[in-house]
Amino acid sequence: MHLLLARRVFAALVVATFWLTTSALAFGIGKISNKKTGCPVGNSLDGLHKLKIFPDSNSIRNAIETFPVYPDLVYEYRIAEIDNLSPIDFDFNPLVKRYIDIYTLERREQVAQMLGLANLYFPMFEEMLDKYSIPLELKYLAVVESALNPLAVSPTGAVGLWQFKINTSRMFDLEVNSYVDERMDPLKSTEAACVYLQYLYRIFNNWHLALAAYNVGPGAVRAAIQKAGGETNFWKLYPSLPVAAQNYVPAFIAAAYVFQNASAHGIAKSEPVIHFSQTDTISIKQPIHLSVLAQFIGVPVEQLQFLNPMYRQGFVPKPNLPAPIRIPSVKVSAFIKNELAIYEGTPRKMTNDSQINSTGSTHKKSRFTHTVKKGEYLHKIAIMYGCTIDDLQAWNPTLTPELSAGQQIEIWADPKVVGKLKQLGIQP
Repeated sequence: MHLLLARRVFAALVVATFWLTTSALAFGIGKISNKKTGCPVGNSLDGLHKLKIFPDSNSIRNAIETFPVYPDLVYEYRIAEIDNLSPIDFDFNPLVKRYIDIYTLERREQVAQMLGLANLYFPMFEEMLDKYSIPLELKYLAVVESALNPLAVSPTGAVGLWQFKINTSRMFDLEVNSYVDERMDPLKSTEAACVYLQYLYRIFNNWHLALAAYNVGPGAVRAAIQKAGGETNFWKLYPSLPVAAQNYVPAFIAAAYVFQNASAHGIAKSEPVIHFSQTDTISIKQPIHLSVLAQFIGVPVEQLQFLNPMYRQGFVPKPNLPAPIRIPSVKVSAFIKNELAIYEGTPRKMTNDSQINSTGSTHKKSRFTHTVKKGEYLHKIAIMYGCTIDDLQAWNPTLTPELSAGQQIEIWADPKVVGKLKQLGIQP
């Protein structure tokens, strides 16, 4: 009887959304900035445009569609349905609603892209989560961590789908060197994340706290529990947790909601231009650079980097041979035909000179105008923007070592540096 009543109420609420269907601006819903909310998802969502694997038409369609805004009871009902099928508590409250708005109002284009990426990664996530007997809903954790971008790099140095820092990766024997970074290997990093999540749950016996600890570390969560007098309910513990952990669980719940209800918000999946079902693996017997391989088989190098994210400089070194490389299936014959030429076209050892752009290059960089502050000098400014004094002088031909406060300098920053600068409030 109660279930029937609930369904009738829900149906009425859905009908009521007819007059609520409109743009966010009509209701005065403003942008939620990363800085204002302590948002754990903004940086990862911003990184999706670098993948270069989505057709523009899908992005445009999702950007111009109208979309529904529902009463809170609708969100509460839908999240309760997720909760009924999961050992993780899925709760609805204003904190969760804030992140639902981020996904469904502000970041619809990126959600559409993540839905496409989910087709690639969720089956693998679920298989590994099942292997370790932990809830399948934890696949949505990677949505919060990396926006399902295997090449994601955070301003703090965490990388890959599951955002491992280098010290954490050593606990799981993930190889990290100048050429290979297994934190970006989708399969190996997923297994490491499952092992870590299982370990954190054993510590806290509470999935909300395990998720918070995944983000800020078990020590910080233990300290919050002690500060709160032994409280272990996440929502009651909330004020005692670090800001990053406060926002982490609401963002996770919102991600699960949005992925299961995207169509109700008019968000259409943006399909990547390449699917894993359209790829095959080849065995590399000598060192190669992905850019050389891309040239000989006629595939954009960005696509090869997406399919083989663990090769951090796009180079497969000798110690890792023979190595499997994933390429589009239709290009296997081109590889076989040009295999020797590919090996011969790759330097046997990649040097810094072959990785660093020439002095003063602006290729794939963002332009900044730096206003000199009192006491600043060229070395300090160059370090801040990840460049050299030679770069500064190439971009500013009249620049001299003697700087004065208020002086403006043109600077071009590498994409890896731009994210860190934005964290400091420095915008292009």
